[in-house]
Amino acid sequence: MTTRELPTFCRICEPLCGLIATVEDGKLVRLRADKDHPLSRGNACPKGIAFTEIQNDPDRVLYPLRRTASGEFERVSWDTALDEIGERLRGLIDEHGIDSLGWYFGNPSSFSYSHTLWMVGFQLAAGLKHVYSAGSQDINNRFVASELLYGSLTRVPVPDLDRTDFLLMLGANPLVSHGSVLSAPRIREKLTAITKRGGRVVVVDPRKTETAKLFEHIGVRPDGDAWLLASLLQVIFDEGLEDDGALRRQATGVRELRDAVRRFTPECTAEATGLEPDRVRALARDLARAESAAVYGRTGTCLGRHATLVAFLIDALSLVTGNLDKPGGSVFGKELVAVSELSAGLGFVGYGKNHSRIGGFPDVLGTFPAAIMAKEITTPGPGRLRALFTSAGNPVSSVPNGRELAAALTELDLFVSIDIYVNDTNRAADYILPATTFLERDDIPLPFTAFSPTPYTQYTERVVEAYGEAREEWRIIDAIATRIGVQPFAVGPARPVGRLLSALRRRVPGLAAARPTPALLADLALRTGPYGDRFGLRRGGLSLRKLRRHPHGVVLADGITTGVLRDVVRHKGGRVRLDPDEIIVELRTLAARPSDPTYPLRVIGLRELKSHNSWMHNVEPLMRGDREHAARINPKDAAVAGISDGDRCRVTSAHGSIEVIARLTEDMTVGTVAIPHGWGHDGGWQRANAAGGANVNDLMSTDLADVERLAGMSNLNGVPIRLDPVA
Repeated sequence: MTTRELPTFCRICEPLCGLIATVEDGKLVRLRADKDHPLSRGNACPKGIAFTEIQNDPDRVLYPLRRTASGEFERVSWDTALDEIGERLRGLIDEHGIDSLGWYFGNPSSFSYSHTLWMVGFQLAAGLKHVYSAGSQDINNRFVASELLYGSLTRVPVPDLDRTDFLLMLGANPLVSHGSVLSAPRIREKLTAITKRGGRVVVVDPRKTETAKLFEHIGVRPDGDAWLLASLLQVIFDEGLEDDGALRRQATGVRELRDAVRRFTPECTAEATGLEPDRVRALARDLARAESAAVYGRTGTCLGRHATLVAFLIDALSLVTGNLDKPGGSVFGKELVAVSELSAGLGFVGYGKNHSRIGGFPDVLGTFPAAIMAKEITTPGPGRLRALFTSAGNPVSSVPNGRELAAALTELDLFVSIDIYVNDTNRAADYILPATTFLERDDIPLPFTAFSPTPYTQYTERVVEAYGEAREEWRIIDAIATRIGVQPFAVGPARPVGRLLSALRRRVPGLAAARPTPALLADLALRTGPYGDRFGLRRGGLSLRKLRRHPHGVVLADGITTGVLRDVVRHKGGRVRLDPDEIIVELRTLAARPSDPTYPLRVIGLRELKSHNSWMHNVEPLMRGDREHAARINPKDAAVAGISDGDRCRVTSAHGSIEVIARLTEDMTVGTVAIPHGWGHDGGWQRANAAGGANVNDLMSTDLADVERLAGMSNLNGVPIRLDPVA
């Protein structure tokens, strides 16, 4: 027996904790936390440790599958699957054009540099218009806010956790999520360190979350964030607490913003926020007077009806109080790869370069709202979506009104999925192509260094060879592209990459002359990026070769450098815009949702420590004990509805109805019900199916009026509901 212990890192969520993989005779037998990882230092959550069960799951798809006439799946060879897919694609393109082809990629693709690179390369080379992602259920509003503020989609400030005196968190629960758009292993220690040095951590959330229980909690009403943030700004401006020096140096449009928030006094916003005016005033004063303060919002702030406005106001609040680009404030990490510069200079992806056929929504980083996918499939006319690929995604579970999408998928002329499971979405696919897990491929977390308060990166080789006939996503994408005559990065907006690569091959000895691979492009991007070695011109700079010599990773700096705002902002004049028309108009027209006695409560999401979106309910160690899908309800609301703890209850919105177990808890603010997402399975994963539960997104709407206009975000929080007992 041959046993090896190999360092790697977890790619489930953004802390990217270090792991040690124990491999016996080519099979993974154990994962444990890496004590030598410089940031996570022997810490890893249950999901990362339990990934051994996913790696070895008998329900994994390990061979290409093709749907038969009876609706079952049969195993076929890779050549058969790819050739048949290619033939059908060519026929569709000949008849309906490339605009009939689309792609949806899910959250895990962001944790695979090769998947992301080849997806973007294929999209640009083929000229795909129908591209959708999990971003419209997660983060696209944050990118659009950055575009409006800074002129750069991908520059997002993060809280300077190690130096701040006051952290204001909205809609985030990092003790469970471990941080998002914030890569900070051992984040609990960083948060408690703030209070130990005399600072404060204030958590704004309709639920007293695990994080809120440890610090200070403000129980805002669901979808009340825009009103609260506008009210904080109103108090600060009205009482002269703004930092005039910072505003003069850093911003334009101050007067317009001041005028737009003038009407949002704490008295006027009390109904929307559920907060006493004196409490809002005290929070505004404490935030403005703190020596340093950071404002941070995450998923809970991204899924309401005014998601982009909320993300914009979070950063505006940091700037107005003098805490943007300041030690201890909201700071801008240095990108590992110069994504912002490349996007600006080469025009890869942006905002509003194209608009969707249905609804006219602007694209965000080349993607449209996933909430309109079903309508793009079912609505006749030029550009109708007829062939869909999904990779690392389960949109029937994750988008609003999954029933609509599930029905629409049956109308496609071709549906191909690249995944590790038969899930709730691809059970309707014509072909399922088996992908590798993150342990079966090399990786470098290109997007996440800029989000780490301690700049850091790591490269890992695969720790096991691919099981069965699983292939890396980029190779599958490349094979599909080849069969329709497309070469990623060879044509279209990505062509400059090919020209740059050719030039470097002539000048740099040893640079491969074959077609580009992800590793070659990653090395090129890394070496020419802010931390790169410039092909030997910068001593101590990074390359993949150097990272291979540091298997536990490399700390790039002790902290984030401040005083960089002029380099971040791409607006003319180099100053942050506080007055984009889109934001000022929304502030002037902002109005509360009319109350409806038929639906007196509001539903929000809830993140669970042992779940991650929709794909970890088939893991036995994570499903042990008392795991159940339950709605968290305040006892007062339950009493009104005639519901007791442990009862089954019906949750109904104007758009759908589900049944779940009721769990009564004082953690919920009155009027709010929290239900975890990602449950209610009907796929090829046996334990997940048996776990029961319901898809909370069946309560949500895909009406175009319910899709947030600026970023195409799905409205998944603050949706009106009612509760009824189930006999």
